[in-house]
Amino acid sequence: MPRLQLALDVPDLDASVEFYSKLFGVQPAKRRPGYANFALTEPPLKLVLIEGDADQETRLDHLGVEVATTEQVTAATDRLKAAGLATFEENDTSCCYALQDKVWVHGPGKEPWEVYVVKGDADRMGKSPAQEGDACCVGGRPAD
Repeated sequence: MPRLQLALDVPDLDASVEFYSKLFGVQPAKRRPGYANFALTEPPLKLVLIEGDADQETRLDHLGVEVATTEQVTAATDRLKAAGLATFEENDTSCCYALQDKVWVHGPGKEPWEVYVVKGDADRMGKSPAQEGDACCVGGRPAD
């Protein structure tokens, strides 16, 4: 079952986990240093919290659609390319403490979207070669 992903950079990870646990009535599905996620079925949402700077307000990191299989990521890639959108593909990348295959696109306001599948757990936050900065989920740069 596909679900939307909302990834936020938050100034206080512990306070954010506490707030969203109360808001959704569940504990995080995954909690690691500087990272937490809530895998909700109602509403179907993966809320990702990434520890940001303490003096910065919460901000959008990226958006996504989590799918069940690599074939669905490939189908999305083909559909996006056929629609004339610039894409950036990453396979077997470690991101957000998970091994993933994904494709990135950017909306007209430069908002990064990923379509991805989680293939397994990973022991590190991760970073792909296509991304800038220290975090893994900073929105892959689409190819020209």
